[in-house]
Amino acid sequence: MSKLDWTVLVVTLVGIVAYGLYKSRTSKNLEGYFLSNRTMPWYLVLLSIMGTQASAITFLSAPGQAFTDGMRFVQYYFGLPIAMVVLCVTFVPLFSKLKVFTAYEFLEQRFDVKTRVFTSALFLLSRGLSTGISIYAPSIILSSLMGWDIFYTNIVMGGVLIVYTVTGGAKAVAYTQQLQLLIIFIGMFIAGYLIVTHLPANVGFADALSISGASGKLNIITTGITENGFDWKDQYNIISGVIGGFFLALSYFGTDQSQVGRYLTAKDETESKIGLLMNGLVKVPMQFLILLLGALLFTFYQFNPSPVFFNRAVEEKAMATPYRDSLLSIKYRFEEKQMNQQANSQLYVIKKQDQYKDSIAAGNAELNQLKSSYKTIIKKAVPGGDVNDTNYIFLRFVVDFLPAGLVGLLIAIIFLAAWGSIAAALNSLASCTMVDFHCRFSKPGTAEDEVQKDAREYKISRYYTFAWGVFCVITAQFASGMGSLIEAVNILGSLFYGVILGIFLVAFYMKKIQGNAVFRAAVVGEIFVITLFLLDKYNIIGLGFLWLNVAGALAVVFLSWCFSFFRR
Repeated sequence: MSKLDWTVLVVTLVGIVAYGLYKSRTSKNLEGYFLSNRTMPWYLVLLSIMGTQASAITFLSAPGQAFTDGMRFVQYYFGLPIAMVVLCVTFVPLFSKLKVFTAYEFLEQRFDVKTRVFTSALFLLSRGLSTGISIYAPSIILSSLMGWDIFYTNIVMGGVLIVYTVTGGAKAVAYTQQLQLLIIFIGMFIAGYLIVTHLPANVGFADALSISGASGKLNIITTGITENGFDWKDQYNIISGVIGGFFLALSYFGTDQSQVGRYLTAKDETESKIGLLMNGLVKVPMQFLILLLGALLFTFYQFNPSPVFFNRAVEEKAMATPYRDSLLSIKYRFEEKQMNQQANSQLYVIKKQDQYKDSIAAGNAELNQLKSSYKTIIKKAVPGGDVNDTNYIFLRFVVDFLPAGLVGLLIAIIFLAAWGSIAAALNSLASCTMVDFHCRFSKPGTAEDEVQKDAREYKISRYYTFAWGVFCVITAQFASGMGSLIEAVNILGSLFYGVILGIFLVAFYMKKIQGNAVFRAAVVGEIFVITLFLLDKYNIIGLGFLWLNVAGALAVVFLSWCFSFFRR
């Protein structure tokens, strides 16, 4: 990067952090540190909810997801608006009335302490692991820019985030996410505009979409239905998106403390509801536009030289090995094929004939085969290196083609997205640990006034935030090679979210079922979900990960009824 890029990057990041810490001045107690003293208006709640979702993974991995697999990933969000309505009717009024710090406090009141602890522990495990993956995403950028080993960039990125979150608490998260999202939306719009303007003079926006469509990248709606019936293994289609996505969104926003903690900061129930409903309206179009960037980027590389492998740092390591000649041989063939692809794309734009559309599809198949061969050799050359370059596609475009200054801004955007979501996650992890475990099980101390107690708990909460930050950095060290990070995070969440949702559904709607039945059902249900996942992983059955949320929730509901019934 140029000196101007580094200046823009540093000034943007330092400015945002300083603003957040300035605005985070609050009373030094649990309610101030974790819930901003419940003073946030709906628009800050909305921005905080969106900022917590929109991690660096969203802006780094989602365009790469569309580049490689098309835009069908957007169907994953189709159940979200319905879930927001259900939350506003059921979850929000109850949480607001009880004035809880965490969603899991309610479970002890409804069932018993072991159900509360088990559910909170499931959340801590799932969110802790997911946050580690989220730290790995911006570490990729540092690794690519600085040429550092990913081990050290994870430590640097995690260290900055720990300091930022420990110092500011929930209020710093909420206020910085205002500016973060504004800068993010401006930056992504600029990136999309520059992708189109870098196309040949005779190729406009409509032509770019036509090329993407001819290449199968505008597959926004898919049914998952084949000649053999419904394909349960198909990850993204409208059926799994509406049903599985609804269960996942209901659990994520209704029972995951990283989100519940965002709307518990609202000054009243109405503000919480407006924030959630607006999120339901905004999220799908937002994700559509981010994925559209990836589809347009695919078209861009139909007319411009494309890397055969987008992870430059790993490629350079491979080129320094005896496999260099083999890699160069494939690279030259790839470049030759790509020149033919550019010619076919131009002819398709000019003549709009199906024969050129077929040529584009055939050419892409050949190019993908060469990419696969290239990755195979890199894997031999750099054992342990990350050969899945999906997460590097958008970053490579930014570094290679954007003008000085904008490169620094867009990289700052990805860092900001990471900081917002990871800080919110660390804050929620610390709040659950403090409220559901420390405060719940610690012995009462000697008599002390409220000021001393608040100060002591505030200090301990910051220690827990630090400890979870260290845990997430350690987790990030094992995130290499997971493929598309946006998929990895959602698959990981689906292992736990269905069971957690099932526990809350029983709590809300099955009033006669008590703690022992739901606890046993939750334990068996979690084992059932993990078993389904492993059976799918080893191709014994075929089941897309979204269906794990449905299976987990329904298993807990059904088993709770069974255990309760047989006890009679």
